[in-house]
Amino acid sequence: MAFTNTSHFIMLFMISSTLVLFVSALDFSNAPVEAPDSGGDGLLPLAEKHVVIRNKVKNREILNVHCKSSEDDFGIIHLPWNGTWGFRFHVNIWKNTKFRCHSTWHKGGSHYFYIFKVSRDDSAFGQIPVCKECIWEVGKDDENPICRIPREKENNPYCFKWEDGP
Repeated sequence: MAFTNTSHFIMLFMISSTLVLFVSALDFSNAPVEAPDSGGDGLLPLAEKHVVIRNKVKNREILNVHCKSSEDDFGIIHLPWNGTWGFRFHVNIWKNTKFRCHSTWHKGGSHYFYIFKVSRDDSAFGQIPVCKECIWEVGKDDENPICRIPREKENNPYCFKWEDGP
């Protein structure tokens, strides 16, 4: 097929350039889930994110966590007190990725929270900084039971109430 029309050539160039950018943004490594963070702020489009959950429940019980998005379901994870568990993912191209977790523990009730949502955790204009590694402590405080811990030790944690309900 000959490109006699310049607009066809420009369109093909734009499509192939977009495809090259998309493929280059993907991470094809087989890094284990608990691999250390390689740095960076995670602001690049489709940047890899790492969510880490720490069991800090006051009564030192096992924390049961079930996290899922519209595409992924990690099943139920049983975290011993002071234990951690994490997962990695890429924010989708539409920038609407959300992971919701259901947390339960003995005498702690049943609670829900969006452990990652773009509007809070991946927005340069959000109230809290963008995270590449989003570290969360669960159950330490009754008033604000879930806190995102900044990597910089001099900053205070960003704490939230449960988002229970449908």
